[in-house]
Amino acid sequence: MPTLRLRLTGSEDDARAMINLMQSLEGIEHVEEVADLMPHMDDDDSSSAGLPDDQGPGHHALEILAPNATTARRVREAAEALAFDLDVVIEFEEEEE
Repeated sequence: MPTLRLRLTGSEDDARAMINLMQSLEGIEHVEEVADLMPHMDDDDSSSAGLPDDQGPGHHALEILAPNATTARRVREAAEALAFDLDVVIEFEEEEE
């Protein structure tokens, strides 16, 4: 069963829209926002820490279980299309079977 993991850089609403889309696709068995353990360069000692430019969109890690490779490909295509429409950045980490 393919597992897709993606990181989304956007607002809570953007992440919710992506999760809703993934859950609406036929055959998708599981969609979950998981803890993102990747550091995001949050250096408290930086001279620019806390400035408005540091207050960008959030980071969200999603995990999607698909029943087969064809459905996983449709998930990827749908996620890319929605990311384009929402003007957010997504990155697929890996695909496993």
